[in-house]
Amino acid sequence: MKFSKTIVALVIMLNVLFAAAVLWVFLQTKAEPVVLIGAWFSFTTAELLALAGIKKKEVGDGKKD
Repeated sequence: MKFSKTIVALVIMLNVLFAAAVLWVFLQTKAEPVVLIGAWFSFTTAELLALAGIKKKEVGDGKKD
């Protein structure tokens, strides 16, 4: 998997940016977008788990980056 480290770093950066944006929106509106937060973190977690599953299968098959 050629880009796995880049994808993980990108997901972490996007999560930090998303959290900052949600905090800013909360400060402006005093309303927390609960469903959006849950959906976002569920999506990014699923993406990272899928990436880990692919990586685990490649390591099990003996493939390298």
